[in-house]
Amino acid sequence: MTKTTQTSQLVDTRVLALLSDMRPATLDKIEKAVRKVFAGVDSNEVTMAQIAKSANVSLQTLYKYFGDKQTLFYTIMDIVLGRLAIRIMDHLQGIDSVQDRLRKTLWVCFDFVDSHPDAVMVLSSVSASHIRNIAIYENKELIGAFLDVLEDGQNRGVLNDTVPLYILFDVFMGFISRLGLMHIIRQTDTPINAEFDALFNMLWRAISKPV
Repeated sequence: MTKTTQTSQLVDTRVLALLSDMRPATLDKIEKAVRKVFAGVDSNEVTMAQIAKSANVSLQTLYKYFGDKQTLFYTIMDIVLGRLAIRIMDHLQGIDSVQDRLRKTLWVCFDFVDSHPDAVMVLSSVSASHIRNIAIYENKELIGAFLDVLEDGQNRGVLNDTVPLYILFDVFMGFISRLGLMHIIRQTDTPINAEFDALFNMLWRAISKPV
């Protein structure tokens, strides 16, 4: 069993079972503390004591519910991204047009960038070798639903079908990741969604089937 599998199983069973007994207000404070303390710093420099102080909870509480810093970090980021995943899934419902579904998905992701800049900064610091420790990245329902949209677009002849499906997925996600991160780093005054139409048109031209 790999370390990633062990971490995912830990998050899905013991920790989540314990968190069901935690007061929502306490979990919210811990989430905000993780996003604040980890943003823009080397995670190795962060201590459980710093997180506890920022969240105004006891060290005992953190160790009781999470056990260690790594599990705390990956669990909280999974919760944050889980809410984003639910919004994306909701926006994919009831829309037939491939272009409209992708448009909605991009808008929701950029809205996340505008409303959770600290979380975006934290996620950008997670190395490729550890990103799958965040369980949502292994969520087959979410990934499958998004891939279905892209595959439907290829089958309908509206998305580029000269490249494998995963290439379209990587282009879409890479577009969001790079623009979202640089928008935050540049400390732009206006929301990234203020330029949404122009940005979506750029993305659509990149992945749509060449005329």
